[in-house]
Amino acid sequence: MLRAAHAHCQSLQEALVSLREGGLEQVAQWGRHLAAILPVGGRLLAGGNGGSAAQAQHLTAELVGRYQRERPAYSAIALHADTSSLTAIGNDYGFEELYARQVAAHGRPGDVLMLLSTSGRSPNLLAAADTGRAAGLRVWAMTGPRPNPLAFRADEALCIGSGSTATVQESHLVALHLLCESFDHEVGVPGDELPDGAASVDGDGAASGGGVVAPYPPP
Repeated sequence: MLRAAHAHCQSLQEALVSLREGGLEQVAQWGRHLAAILPVGGRLLAGGNGGSAAQAQHLTAELVGRYQRERPAYSAIALHADTSSLTAIGNDYGFEELYARQVAAHGRPGDVLMLLSTSGRSPNLLAAADTGRAAGLRVWAMTGPRPNPLAFRADEALCIGSGSTATVQESHLVALHLLCESFDHEVGVPGDELPDGAASVDGDGAASGGGVVAPYPPP
């Protein structure tokens, strides 16, 4: 058990080094982009499967609520969180259309669609990416190692070069926290003190990650 724990930590450490060397500017740019569109009525749509769904919902919660310090609420929708829509779409159209139909309903040109997948091969996320780009959304992906279909179908992707699903998911969480830090900085959130009563908040910063940026120009 101890050997496995050391191997897990080593995998995470290597991913963090990779993120610092190859992914920070990409994450910071994503934060800048969201800071340019959300305050003027744009929105973020996010989705994933399993643990990646939890990561997507974590991100939207940080934007609708707050990350570390007080600021206005911004529009961010976790596409898996509406269970009635989710089950109706799955029942009537199939699991592959789970996200694509919601993107068609909620997405507007100029919005951002963030898709998270450790494999980058989930059919429902691939369909969502195609629908999003066709509708004029900016599609971002966080995935596991390249090459994978989701990275190529997104406008931009942050790919975690690890064979461990756990490391990929943990790295995604760190990247999402860094994205929130960039966003808050760009929208002018004060960095000197927390709001009253918020000595401890859920969005607590970073721990680890690892990535290789994989841009994909829109057609």
